[in-house]
Amino acid sequence: MARNIEIKPYAVSSLSSDRTATPKVSNDPSGDVGLDAKFGITQSLTANVTVNTDFAQVEADEQQVNLTRFSLFFPEKREFFLENRDTFSFGNVANGGDAPVLFYSRRVGLEQGRPVPIRAGGRLTGRVGPYTVGLLNIQADDPTHCRSLLRWLCEDRPLPVPGVQATNFSVVRVRRDIMRQSSVGAILTHRSVGQRAPGSNGAYGVDGTFNFFNDLAINTYWARTRTEGVRRDDTSYRAQLSFPGDRYGVQIERLRVGEQFNPEVGFVRRPDTRRTLGELRFSPRPRSMPSVRRFVGMASVDYFENGAGRMDAREQSAEFAVEFQNADRVSITYLDEYEFIPRPFRIATGVTVPVRGYDWRNVRLGFNSRPQRRVAANLGFEHGTFYDGHRTAFSASRGRLALSPRLSLEPSYSINRVDLSQGEFTTHLAGSRVIYTVSPWMFASALVQYNSGTNTMAANVRFRWEYEPGSELFVVYNDERDTRLSGFPDMTTRAVIVKINKLLRF
Repeated sequence: MARNIEIKPYAVSSLSSDRTATPKVSNDPSGDVGLDAKFGITQSLTANVTVNTDFAQVEADEQQVNLTRFSLFFPEKREFFLENRDTFSFGNVANGGDAPVLFYSRRVGLEQGRPVPIRAGGRLTGRVGPYTVGLLNIQADDPTHCRSLLRWLCEDRPLPVPGVQATNFSVVRVRRDIMRQSSVGAILTHRSVGQRAPGSNGAYGVDGTFNFFNDLAINTYWARTRTEGVRRDDTSYRAQLSFPGDRYGVQIERLRVGEQFNPEVGFVRRPDTRRTLGELRFSPRPRSMPSVRRFVGMASVDYFENGAGRMDAREQSAEFAVEFQNADRVSITYLDEYEFIPRPFRIATGVTVPVRGYDWRNVRLGFNSRPQRRVAANLGFEHGTFYDGHRTAFSASRGRLALSPRLSLEPSYSINRVDLSQGEFTTHLAGSRVIYTVSPWMFASALVQYNSGTNTMAANVRFRWEYEPGSELFVVYNDERDTRLSGFPDMTTRAVIVKINKLLRF
């Protein structure tokens, strides 16, 4: 049994150039104390308790460019929610895909991408016989109330997110193993303060994963949400059959998401949709070509319609790829797409896509190098029609440049040149992660990003020192600037945070 007490005095220098703030905030120090505790209930069951939780040491999100009318999905980076996160997965759903995620941990403690104070919470995860169980309860505070355990530090401060109320989040997940490699389970989520309607919001569902032989899997779920005033079209279900054989592969899927399906502790990319997917793969391994591991040929049809039967989207694709023995991969993909825009949406500043159906076709070239290379990257080039115009895109992601055994760079860059009848624009997204490892117990890292779509330049610099096993010192520097002004980008926010964790075992 271990208790991890996080003593978190930190000095924040928040220099803001926001001309709406009166008076201007400068050199505003504050301090706080929190506690994290972990208890071993049994050998396979663990309880975690957190009080006055702080995630100041977590790396900033990697920015994305959105050229669609749907919300972006950002992965979780906070350690408290990453630990044992597979326990709460539901329906074998890939995060960020078209199938809904019933528990999306970024709904807790974050609002509009900005932090909301967490007063306290607890989690119980592990196994009880053939059952895998997960219980989570988090109380997010009202930002108007002082959250500090050091009451003398309370004072009037700008609200992190105006209008956010104190909210309780709960998740219950149970899964039972059956047969040799299969399971069935259920989930229940609850949010005490709803976002779309007054009152609370909740969701519940059952799911099953059935694996037969070595290469046949069936994944399915059924779920329903509870929103005050909603009595119909609030369910979702999916049935997926997958045969991921080595030489042949088949995947068939049917997905339904009701128009009023609203899991406010989850994530829904496409509401009011019926999806039908069919995919075939043929991947022979040529014996006469020792440098080639296998060839891959794939073809798929992805069809979406709304609840009334109108076709909303269709994607037909064909891909040919070569996978080499050294783990490099080269591919070419042809896409034929259709999308109906039900309401105008702004794709860029001054450019709005009007209501109608659009057909477009493009070709995508890709190269993925093995990550063990001294210089590694995933490269992509795409060109073709886009809505009622054209688009050319290039991206270099997951790059890695090992300058020395201790110093490495992970640069990334993407550009989109779009020319539509409503206007033309170009987006740039550039960034790099720099990591310098002093020792196994000490490292410094920096994530620097530039996004022309949001006119921001941001830097997140972190220093971590594990001065005792399980006890850490963090020094974090955050800087965000507005690039719309001439000359050097004008500062929006800046903060320096010092955080100390002390692990006590007894």
